[in-house]
Amino acid sequence: MRRRRTDLGDAVLGPIARAGIGAAAKPRVSFEFSPPKTPEAEETLWEAIRRLEPLDPTFVSVTYGAGGSTRDRTHRTVLRMLKETTLKPAAHLTCVEASRVEVDEVIQDYWDAGIRHIVALRGDPPGQIGGAYTPRPDGYTNATELTAGIRAIGDFEVSVGLYPHVHPESPSIDHDIDVLKAKVDAGATRAITQFFFDLDGFLRFMERVRKAGVTIPISPGIMPVTNFKGLKKMAGPMGVALPGWLGNLFDGLDKDPETRRLLACSVATEMCARLAEEGFSDFHFYTLNRADLTYAICRVLGVREPETPQALGKEAAA
Repeated sequence: MRRRRTDLGDAVLGPIARAGIGAAAKPRVSFEFSPPKTPEAEETLWEAIRRLEPLDPTFVSVTYGAGGSTRDRTHRTVLRMLKETTLKPAAHLTCVEASRVEVDEVIQDYWDAGIRHIVALRGDPPGQIGGAYTPRPDGYTNATELTAGIRAIGDFEVSVGLYPHVHPESPSIDHDIDVLKAKVDAGATRAITQFFFDLDGFLRFMERVRKAGVTIPISPGIMPVTNFKGLKKMAGPMGVALPGWLGNLFDGLDKDPETRRLLACSVATEMCARLAEEGFSDFHFYTLNRADLTYAICRVLGVREPETPQALGKEAAA
C-alpha cells in the first residue's frame, strides 16, 4: 500500500473535491441499521431506508441487540426490507443467550424467507456491551463456530466482525488475526470492521492482515460523528481509541448542531477519500438510522442514484 499522510487533524477541512472519485472508480457502499423500538423510531428508520435505497448499496445490515434482545424486531425489519424494497438485506445474528437449536432455527427461517446474507457475531451479554461473555453449554461458543453453523445450513454469504485495533478481550493483534483466519476457514466471505479514526493504525493493521494470507473483502466501518459525547460513551466499552484532534474539533459545539454536522460530514468524507487512495473500494456506514449524513458523504464519493432511462432521454433531447 502507498503511504500517505493520514493526520486528519491537520487537514480535515481540506479540499474534498478529490473525494469525488468519479464513475469509473465509484466505491461500493453498505449501510447498517438498527431495528426500531417505537412506532416513531420505525418511521424514522424507514425514512432513512427510502432515502438511501436509490444509492444501490451492495447490502444493508440490521443489527441484533445484546443478548439477542432484538431478535424478533431484527427478523421483522429484515423481512420487510426483502418484501418492500430493492435492497439486499443482511441479518445480524449472535450466539449469546441461545442454544444451537434455537440459533439454527433462526438461520433456517432466514433461508426459507429468502435471506442469503448473515452477519455472524458472537455478541454481548444482555445489557452489557463489552461485558464478560460466558457461552452457554448447549450454544455456539463464538463467531467462528456460528459461521460454520450458518454455512452448514445454507450457502449464505457470511460477514464477520473485525477490530482494526486490539479487541477488548484479546491478548494481541496477532491473536485477532488468527481469529479472523479461523472465521475464514469456517466459511466467512467478508469482514466488516468496527468504526475507527486512526487511519495510520488501520493501514498498518490491514498490511498485517493481508500478509497473514487473508484475502476476503474487508469493508472499513465508517461512523459519521455528530455527538462526540455520545461517541465517547459508545467507544469506551468497545476499546475504540478516539484521537485528540477529533475531540478538539467538537469542543465547545454542544449547542451548535449545524456545525457539528458539517464537521461530521467532512471527517467521514476525508477518511473515505484517503482510504480510496490506498486502494479500498468498499465502505460500511453505521447510519444510526439517519440518512442525511451518509447520503451526503456518498454523493461526494460519487455514489449516486442510477440515472433512469427517462432522465437520459431528456438529457439527450436537450
